[in-house]
Amino acid sequence: MTEPKSQVKKPFDIDKRVVWEAWKQVRANQGAPGIDEEAISEFEGNLQGNLYKLWNRLSSGSYMPPPVKAVQIPKPHGGGVRTLGVPTVADRVAQTVAKLYLEPKVEPQFHPGSYGYRPNRSALDAVGTCRERCWESDWAIDLDLRAFFDTVDHDLMLRAVAAHTDERWILLYAERWLRAPLDTGDGDLKERERGTPQGSAISPLLANLYLHYAFDSWMEREFPAFPFERYADDVVVHAKSERQARLVLGAISERLASCRLELNADKTHIVYCKDSNRPGSHEHERFDFLGYTFRPRKAENRRGERFTSFLPAVSDDAAKKIRRTIRKWRLHLWSGTPLAEIAREVNLTVRGWINYYGRYYPHELSRSLIRIDEYLVRWAMQKFKRLRGRRERAWEFLVGVISREPGLFAHWRLTQAGDRMVGAV
Repeated sequence: MTEPKSQVKKPFDIDKRVVWEAWKQVRANQGAPGIDEEAISEFEGNLQGNLYKLWNRLSSGSYMPPPVKAVQIPKPHGGGVRTLGVPTVADRVAQTVAKLYLEPKVEPQFHPGSYGYRPNRSALDAVGTCRERCWESDWAIDLDLRAFFDTVDHDLMLRAVAAHTDERWILLYAERWLRAPLDTGDGDLKERERGTPQGSAISPLLANLYLHYAFDSWMEREFPAFPFERYADDVVVHAKSERQARLVLGAISERLASCRLELNADKTHIVYCKDSNRPGSHEHERFDFLGYTFRPRKAENRRGERFTSFLPAVSDDAAKKIRRTIRKWRLHLWSGTPLAEIAREVNLTVRGWINYYGRYYPHELSRSLIRIDEYLVRWAMQKFKRLRGRRERAWEFLVGVISREPGLFAHWRLTQAGDRMVGAV
């Protein structure tokens, strides 16, 4: 990105190299076009001019974010819809520039219990920590924040940003991004007085900053003996007794209300982490966290002894989505496609499922993935005349393929492990 000759000093000192780095991140992440329908490839067609124009406007204070394209996606459990905001390519670059300046200043301040959208931290890290703390504490508080991304208070958010940067342009543009209207696609622009739509480059960092003050640092100050895991607005808090859990839950509710947030009473529960050493019972003995369901499950220790442990496994909702996807593939109708090509088509998706949902209690995931084999048996019955109408022989054929090429389909090593995979801890 070359700079035309100019002696005019810009109000804001923004490094062109940061704009270039922001562009590289946006290009790597791809993403759908915003309201201008400009794709990544189109923006790249005049890359030097587009980046210079963006840098010039950011540096001069004249950059005005365009409206954000609203996309509605359904929530699980039939819980309505969630609004995703899709910025234009140029706006994603601009937001990433601000993120690259702001993140190094706020990241060291964040609580270790915060996992969402942070460098070198993942949802699986949060699930693993939650699993260990459920073993250590008898009770868990499953918190559900009502419409967090739709209700964030702009003034409180900007106060949090101002506490961490002396770059006036970051505060200026953060306010403009928060207030940028939503284009709902019906010709009207929806003005926003609160909330920050999910989907933008800066939104996760701003959300973490807001909840750092509203929840994380407050918990550390007021209830240091109660560990928690938070991934964006998904939170689990641990307690030694039900009485303690109720006390903390009441205080959390009041704290969030003071920060203009609200708990969803229907989805927030105190949960008993029942296992072999906790023989009691409670109304709630399970909860969902980051695509995993935590509940009592059969387990086996290294000595081969069976017992009940409170463990995470792929959630019922996630398992249903996996089975629905497998059904949509309709593999039994691919009779004209070689088995190796079918494997190449599905393995990328299946490996993603295994890498995430197979980390803990993989046997539960294998119960869904074995559906692939059921479709492959039907595929074999369609493809080979000698197997038509002979399901047992088709299964024998598939077992023979598995024994000869156990790595052909990504799920075979998982499903063939059988009971050895059950809850080993």
